[in-house]
Amino acid sequence: MRAAWMRALLLQLLLAGPGGCLSRQELFPFGPGQGDLELEDGDDLVSPALELSGALHFYDRSDIDSVYVTTNGIIAMSEPPAKESHPGLFPPSFGAVAPFLADLDTTDGLGKVYYREDLSPSIMQLAAECVQRGFPEVSFQPSSVVVVTWESVAAYQGPNQDPIQEGKRNTFQAVLASSDSSSYAIFLYPEDGLQFSTAFSKKDENQVPAIVAFSQGLVGFIWKSDGAFNVFANDRESIENLAKSSNSGQKGVWVFEIGSPATANGVVPADVNLEPSDGAEYDEEDEDYDLVTAHLGLADASTQSFPYGTPRRGDTDTYSVPSVLSPRHMATERSPGSPTERTRSFQLPVEKFPQQHPQVIDVDEVEETGVVFSYNTDSRQTCAHNRHQCSVHAECRDYATGFCCSCVAGYTGNGKQCVAEGSPQRVNGKVKGRIFVGTSQVPVVFENTDLHSYVVMNHGRSYTAISTIPETVGYSLLPLAPIGGIIGWMFAVEQDGFKNGFSITGGEFTRQAEVTFVGYPGKLVIKQQFSGIDEHGHLTIDTELEGHVPQIPFGSSVHIEPYTELYHYSSSVITSSSTREYTVTEPERDGTAPSHTYTYQWRQTITFQECVHDDSRPTLASTQQLSVDSVFVLYNQEEQILRYALSNSIGPVRDGSPDALQNPCYIGTHGCDTNAACRPGPGTQFTCECSIGFRGDGKTCYDIDECVEQPSVCGSHALCNNHPGTFRCECVEGYRFSDQGTCVAIMDQRPINYCVTGLHDCDIPQRAQCVYTGGSSYTCSCLPGFSGDGRACQDVDECQPSRCHPDAFCYNTPGSFTCQCKPGYQGDGFRCIPGGLSTVAPPIHQRPLVPTAVIPLPPGTHLLFAQTGKIENVPLDGNTMKKTEAKALLHMPDKVIIGLAFDCMDKMVYWTDISEPSIGRASLHGGEPSTIIRQDLGSPEGIAVDHLGRNIFWTDSQLDRIEVAKLDGTQRRVLFETDLVNPRGIVTDSVRGNLYWTDWNRDNPKIETSYMDGTNRRILVQDDLGLPNGLTFDAFSSQLCWVDAGTNRAECLHPSQPSRRKVLEGLQYPFAVTSYGKNLFYTDWKTNSVVAVDLAVSKETDSFHPHKQTRLYGITTALSQCPQGHNYCSVNNGGCTHLCLATPGSRTCRCPDNTMGVDCIERK
Repeated sequence: MRAAWMRALLLQLLLAGPGGCLSRQELFPFGPGQGDLELEDGDDLVSPALELSGALHFYDRSDIDSVYVTTNGIIAMSEPPAKESHPGLFPPSFGAVAPFLADLDTTDGLGKVYYREDLSPSIMQLAAECVQRGFPEVSFQPSSVVVVTWESVAAYQGPNQDPIQEGKRNTFQAVLASSDSSSYAIFLYPEDGLQFSTAFSKKDENQVPAIVAFSQGLVGFIWKSDGAFNVFANDRESIENLAKSSNSGQKGVWVFEIGSPATANGVVPADVNLEPSDGAEYDEEDEDYDLVTAHLGLADASTQSFPYGTPRRGDTDTYSVPSVLSPRHMATERSPGSPTERTRSFQLPVEKFPQQHPQVIDVDEVEETGVVFSYNTDSRQTCAHNRHQCSVHAECRDYATGFCCSCVAGYTGNGKQCVAEGSPQRVNGKVKGRIFVGTSQVPVVFENTDLHSYVVMNHGRSYTAISTIPETVGYSLLPLAPIGGIIGWMFAVEQDGFKNGFSITGGEFTRQAEVTFVGYPGKLVIKQQFSGIDEHGHLTIDTELEGHVPQIPFGSSVHIEPYTELYHYSSSVITSSSTREYTVTEPERDGTAPSHTYTYQWRQTITFQECVHDDSRPTLASTQQLSVDSVFVLYNQEEQILRYALSNSIGPVRDGSPDALQNPCYIGTHGCDTNAACRPGPGTQFTCECSIGFRGDGKTCYDIDECVEQPSVCGSHALCNNHPGTFRCECVEGYRFSDQGTCVAIMDQRPINYCVTGLHDCDIPQRAQCVYTGGSSYTCSCLPGFSGDGRACQDVDECQPSRCHPDAFCYNTPGSFTCQCKPGYQGDGFRCIPGGLSTVAPPIHQRPLVPTAVIPLPPGTHLLFAQTGKIENVPLDGNTMKKTEAKALLHMPDKVIIGLAFDCMDKMVYWTDISEPSIGRASLHGGEPSTIIRQDLGSPEGIAVDHLGRNIFWTDSQLDRIEVAKLDGTQRRVLFETDLVNPRGIVTDSVRGNLYWTDWNRDNPKIETSYMDGTNRRILVQDDLGLPNGLTFDAFSSQLCWVDAGTNRAECLHPSQPSRRKVLEGLQYPFAVTSYGKNLFYTDWKTNSVVAVDLAVSKETDSFHPHKQTRLYGITTALSQCPQGHNYCSVNNGGCTHLCLATPGSRTCRCPDNTMGVDCIERK
């Protein structure tokens, strides 16, 4: 009876309506009275093992029979090692559930940590109800519940007590509920439970935010590497929102699926929204929404760049998991076979390159194959729905567990990417670096440097050139031929039965290499991301260099002897290590040219994805030998070009090579520390040697704190910052590094004339002037004929009231006006008398017209929005609008711009104009805009770009049709002209070949979809719509979102699923919408502003009000780079003679409507 009463009370408290936040009394029962164990008071403590009665499921494991509880907000799946007892290393080496990972302290009774396993029916049923609320489609009944409570714990204060955090305490709870087949985590944060969101980090020696996360820990049997991890909050805003928001419908309660067949690749968060609170309803203006006089329509939504998707139960694709609380810090999954550098800080590691969709594979259970990309194995995939994942030059075959792709005869590759055998190949990419040369304390920094490589494939020769490398570092990079050598490995001549890199990876892989120069402190890290073949048929690569290199004198030459290198292959991982010698010959002095030979140690890891379903393929040799027969390196000081040329072949291990099949250094069983090098000896003998900057026996290596051991290493007026394996010196404020590397006082503090340098924020010179007022100050003032504050100037309409003669017409112009006598009068417009022909007076106070050329944008991602006769931009910093840097991009005073779309490949913005009407475009790099379509338009409104198929689509609300054309406006074809009343917003899903549009027909509003070729048309949403307008599609999360000016809502759905999600209600008058990162951005007619909506917490977080308060129309995101992916029209126009229109897994060749003759071929 008492148990039933307790259960009823707890359910009533915990699962109450969504109105209020969680109180402490609504937590799961805890404390000694509930049978809790108590963690010893102190700092960085770990409990003894809590033995479980049943197995806990975690990621892909189902055999966890005990857990450990720590002071620092972690439940560990194995005992944490002593060196990871305090926060600072994430992801940790052990499996972890972290409801609030921070450096917490219970010393001297500053709070308590309680934990227990509870098998009582009331608690198990309570946990089941929580899970059911977060995952309504799941039937779950736990057989074991672990309850861990951190009550009134304090933040570790560090050496200096922080008075702000004095007295602040946090209370939170984590509950792990397990059945025979799955496990769930429930995090509870009471309303007053989180009083601080940061704690002092012993590693970083400053305040860092807490983390809410899960980590699989190290995985692998031979090569240990970081497994998957999911970060759901790691900044102050997200942490502070934990008690105010939810993913389960109850504030402060967060539910996650942590162990089941669905979580092999990542934790799955619940996705149940909070019910909106009651609020005043918006009293809509009595406006003519049809905009009869101007034929205006709501416009555009463009695709966003959001490189992670949210997994859902039952999804057939593999996704990485985005942040639930703050998608600005996106969760990252790391493939088990991807040993990457561990980041020693609280912050989520910044990924330099887009992550591939990971596949968790047990290396002992999967054979190594020649096909190298993974497919989800949760449910069997077939070629019928996945043919588009294969190259157009490959065949797709189904197997018992899935499908694989293989290149057809005459082509080589991994099936996903195929190139013609023997054909020359080109590789293009970008290089950036931050390199310390010699003893210099000032790094040489370069970005956006071009890399071009040409490969003669049938000879295995690669020629690589990296341009605009500063001469201060150019010569010192000459020994690093492996920067370009990776391209040589990709296209090395294959000996019989052996495979080069492209045959294995298809040119899609991540490479991380470490170069240690013998006798020189510091090391260089090389990170490279190969992204396959682009739409031009070229391989793409991004390279990042960071670290230290010895200085090579200017004018020197470098010689590298031919060498061999052993590549060791495992499932999805390739490793190699070697020692290289190079000879530096310095410029001739006094008749002699000094020559010296040096050595560096090389270690690299290549990670890729492979297909594991074809058991009939020959097993790849576990060890292959790359032979580099000739090496040529050159730095051209005049052109600042670095060149590498190599001749390569791949084959068996030759006689005299190290015994790769036995020595532990080569097969990865050596057990050396991750910061140590393995030195092979005779037979199976080897030694472990700590890398420079570390100390130990090689099995365990500890970072040397040079700042402690050498207090004066940086000299005077400098601060020393220790880093793993090295240290950095920074000058104190008021000092800078001299050429000699010492800190000297900054003497030059001259004021800046911002008017001369052009760094002011005044309006453009045609409307305003910048006036220097001394020091570093200036003022902005509008020119005659304009009004405003100088930073935003509007044209004064001198014709209101008219300054002309009563018998004259007044014509307003930007900054001025003209007068013209009416017919039957003559004069200058200021004085008109009857008789004669009318004359036009010369302009009065005429200033130069506002230019129509595009004002080039700086690099980065921008929001573009239309405001009648102009397009403006707001730069984005992450997901935040940099409102102070907003400027006009393009002025077209004679147009009414409605829809906007952006082509991320050519960096072109496209628009619809209802005044002429017309469709135009302009480059963001600058130049004049151009009109691409003028004829046969009524009222063009929404516009969308298929950046892969190189087509545009638009809606016409007057002609009631949807059309397609090439990007230059040619080859027009009507897709739909029936069952349309008021078509408006339109977007593309380029990768999948789908089209989406809205129709705000007042009698029957709807959102429709079809393939890009117009087939398979169907209604997607029809119920509970008012005036659906703007539309946006995220290709990575497959999420379609729209704004509705009738229901005043923003909503989203996954087109393949029936359910839809109300993101936010109470919008005022939304017009168009786009998306980027964690936000939706929409334009609002009522407030004349751009509004940001956080999709995770479903609230408006920011707004931007342009200086000119007129209506805003279309909005789109100008991405800094295109999202990954391709469709069947990406290469060679899909083999079509004219229009190539993508469909899921295929394409259709169509002819334009006006094609004459027989030169166009239609086919599927």
